[in-house]
Amino acid sequence: MRYLHTMVRVKDLDASLDFYCGKFGLKEVRRMDNEAGRYTLVFLAASEDVEAGKAASAPLLELTYNWDTEDYTGGRNFGHLAYEVDDIYALCASLQEKGVVINRPPRDGRMAFVRSPDGISIEILQKGGALAPSEPWLSMPNTGAW
Repeated sequence: MRYLHTMVRVKDLDASLDFYCGKFGLKEVRRMDNEAGRYTLVFLAASEDVEAGKAASAPLLELTYNWDTEDYTGGRNFGHLAYEVDDIYALCASLQEKGVVINRPPRDGRMAFVRSPDGISIEILQKGGALAPSEPWLSMPNTGAW
């Protein structure tokens, strides 16, 4: 398992980039605009990771800017922790056997979500390409929120 990123929602992308990059010293390493979903993702890495050429494998901060902005309350600005795993199906099965609810099953063979006992959302991503969709995950519904 490898820690990937932490996501936070931001209301003003320019102000956030000024803070995280201009003042705090992080470096933008990747950006994705999603017109259909009406959001922008900006991934930031620590300057030391960028300078060492490790930005592709270093843990990142993901700024999520929703174009239709809202006032985030009650922790809605914090999104989730993300981890990459060798076999998403094996990990989800192991978690389920240990009593962990799979809130968003890996129906696509690529992504799942669970929650910690404190309600922190954790994204689990398949390393490399997605695994072939298979049961029981393929037909398993979402449970709760993530």
